[in-house]
This record gives sequence, C-alpha cells and structure tokens, in this order.
Amino acid sequence: MVANYWRACGLCRVCFQGDPMPRPIQATISVSALSHNLRTVMRALDQDCSAGRQRPSVWAVIKANAYGHGTDEALRGFADAEGLAMLDLNDAVRCREAGWGGPLLLLEGFFETADIEVLDHYRISTVLHTSEQLDMLEQAQVVHTIDALVKLNSGMNRLGFQPSDYRAAFQRAQALQEAGVLGELGKMTHFARADDDPEATRVQLDTFYRATEGLPGRVSVCNSAATMTPGLAAQVVAPDGQWVRPGICLYGASPYAHRSAADMGLLPAMTLSARLISTRMVPAGAQVGYGYRYTAPCAMKVGVVACGYADGYPRHAPDGTPVTVAGVRTQLIGRVSMDMLAVNLSPVPAATVGSPVILWGAAGPSVDEVGLACGTIGYELLCAVAPRVPRRIA
Repeated sequence: MVANYWRACGLCRVCFQGDPMPRPIQATISVSALSHNLRTVMRALDQDCSAGRQRPSVWAVIKANAYGHGTDEALRGFADAEGLAMLDLNDAVRCREAGWGGPLLLLEGFFETADIEVLDHYRISTVLHTSEQLDMLEQAQVVHTIDALVKLNSGMNRLGFQPSDYRAAFQRAQALQEAGVLGELGKMTHFARADDDPEATRVQLDTFYRATEGLPGRVSVCNSAATMTPGLAAQVVAPDGQWVRPGICLYGASPYAHRSAADMGLLPAMTLSARLISTRMVPAGAQVGYGYRYTAPCAMKVGVVACGYADGYPRHAPDGTPVTVAGVRTQLIGRVSMDMLAVNLSPVPAATVGSPVILWGAAGPSVDEVGLACGTIGYELLCAVAPRVPRRIA
C-alpha cells in the first residue's frame, strides 16, 4: 500500500489515508457470460444433430490468454467443455496444474524435442503438421502415449501436410502409434472462409475427404464460423466421432461480418469501461486532439475519456466510432492519444466528470461494431487490451 510506503520511507511526515484513487478504467470479465456462450454453442450443435446422432465434442479454444479474457477465467467459464485447445505449452501445463482433468490440445503442436517429455508427463495432445515433428517423435521415448491430430492443408496454405503428402504422414503417425509413442490418432483441417463462402468451404471439405478416405480416427474441422453455421457441423462425415473448435463465439463476439453475436444469443464476456475525466464547451470551428483531425461543426460539448492506445484502444479509430456515455450512444471524435480519447457529448448534455463510459461490451457497442468502425475485427481488440488496465472478474 502506498500509505505504508510513505510511513516506512521516513522522507515525509505526511501520510496517505488509505489507498490512492486508481485511474478510472477497467476491463470486466464475466465468467457467467463465458459459460452461457458455451451452452449456446452446445445447444446449437444439439439442434443440428439428426436423430440418434451424438453431438460433436467441443474443444473450447483458449489461445492468446483466452482471447484476452484470462486463462483462469476461461477454466471456470468452460468447465463443461469436453476439452481445451491452446497454442502455448506453458498454458496447457497451467491448466493441468490448476486441476483441469480433461483433454488439452496444442493447436500448433510442439516445437522442440524437449517439449515431448512435457506432453508425456502432463498428458497433453498435439497437432502434427510437419514432417519435422514426426522426426522428433521417432526419436522419442515416452511413458504414456500421446494423442495427436494429423493436420491437412486443405487450401488455407498455413499449417498442415499437403494432400499429396498426407497419407504418408498419417502412416508414419500410425507406425508411432504401433510403437507406443502416439495414442489416439485423429484427422484435422482448418476452414479459411466458413464465415462468408459456403462453396469455398465445401471445396476444402471435399479435399479433406479425398485425402483422408479410409483413414481411422476422429475428425476435427470446424472453427467458430463453421461451428455456428447452421447445419455445417452436421454435414461433416465422421464415423469415429467429431471434435469442433469454437473460439471467438465463446467470448461473445461474432465470427461473421453479416451476423451479430446478439443474433446468435451470445453475451459479451468482456466490457471495457472508463469514465469522463474532463468536459468542456468548444466553439464552432475549434479543433480537437492531436493533428486537429476533428473540427467542431458547431458549438458543442466535448468529453475526455480515461482510455487511450496504451490501454489497447486502437489509435487509428476514426471519428464516429461508437461509444456509450451515461447510457447514451455517441461517437469518438479526434485522434486517440496514448492515455485519452475524446467523445461528442452533444447527445449527452447532462454528462459530467465521472460519468460512466462503455468503450465496448455489455450496455455499450459490441466489440464487433468497434472493430468494424476501425477497419479490424473484434478478435484483435479483445486480445490487445493492455496489462495496465485493471481487471474485475464478475
């Protein structure tokens, strides 16, 4: 505590009484919204299943610190998921040590031979997408078998074996299975345009079927957009069972440009809020902010918000980006600076210093709306909230 510091330092006789007032900005993470969104995804999958067909199992994707929401919070919110998927091996270990007993999957797999020992010890599954990973496994000795998904590059040209190489890679994995290094094997790919192009997705799916025909194991092909596209997961042919990998939809944002999260029954799991720290009247023709980007078209009231690009708000946000002040929707004006941004208070004449501001989230604009206004996506904004922003877990 600052008060205790001043008492101990002996440099000043004046002591603070209690803690200092923090800067008025915070990100509120709703664990109940995370749980709600997972249940919403599972209900959608249940509705898509034909009679007698089992719902696909769900890998809840928690990469990038659970899309900026916090791994610990995701563990609580996604307790009912069949598995968790992430990128970082340390995150997988953290989940296991926190008590998660279900499957864990590394979406980019492992990178060094030493990682295999950790996978073995903590019972972590891996994606296999390069021959180098198979080379390392062929030299490994393990206590427990390691489950794996062999990934196909079906057209996205990011990770995965080429269709012409896939069957040979899968056979190498089967040899490792027979040698007791690998356990359960599955097949995997990733859709590039499931959000907006059904035909491109169908081409990728056909490529996947041709490359994997006759190969055993569960299938994992559906990311957020594919999972939430009505009927798509149900069309996937997976005799041995299917895993889906929802990501952004679990956090209350939309994987689609044309369909809102609210329309899918999802709730925002992060609310970025702040307060006004200044208000003033400016005359017609006055400029606001660095570079004088915004010129007041008439006499107007302007508010300054305790949020800037050092908090993770996009510096390139244009005039007109939506924001809510004291429950009233208004717009950003002028260039975002490091620690502050300005808003038009003409629609909120009663706003004063201390009035609440919602940058995105519950009771404000959606993160997808803000992302669209800024020429980016909600994913980036959620992941970019800076460590200096205090977190409140609700």
